[in-house]
Amino acid sequence: MFHLILYEPEIPPNTGNIIRLCANTGVGLHLVRPLGFELSDRELRRAGLDYHEYADVQVHDDLSDCLDVIGSHRLFALTTRGATRFTDVEYAAGDVFLLGPETRGLPADVIAALPARQVLRIPLRPGNRSLNLSNAAAVVVYEAWRQLHFAGGS
Repeated sequence: MFHLILYEPEIPPNTGNIIRLCANTGVGLHLVRPLGFELSDRELRRAGLDYHEYADVQVHDDLSDCLDVIGSHRLFALTTRGATRFTDVEYAAGDVFLLGPETRGLPADVIAALPARQVLRIPLRPGNRSLNLSNAAAVVVYEAWRQLHFAGGS
């Protein structure tokens, strides 16, 4: 299916919601340290409810290690600075979506290392900053999965 990378996530309920998203869609979740919480955090468990056991969650020391584990798949970064609308991409099984920390987004060097076509944005109304991390993850995951006709879903 797909992989979702949270680069240095900070807010436990967002990650908990994303664990639930990944459990329900079959997306592999990768967390890149440092994390702004402990995996046993009460808020994380509450948001993820009992879905943690149904999600494939891996923790990595850095982004390079994470990408080595995932292997050679297309990597898409999501950022408000993206050049390409997320709906203007034809997704394929194995694609990887990278989202940055809630308070600062992805580092400029990570974004600059990707082709502009792989730096995605979700349209917003003028003057608005961004979507909540878990909402952004859900929007992109479901669009990619929709394009694959919800393969493996019911």
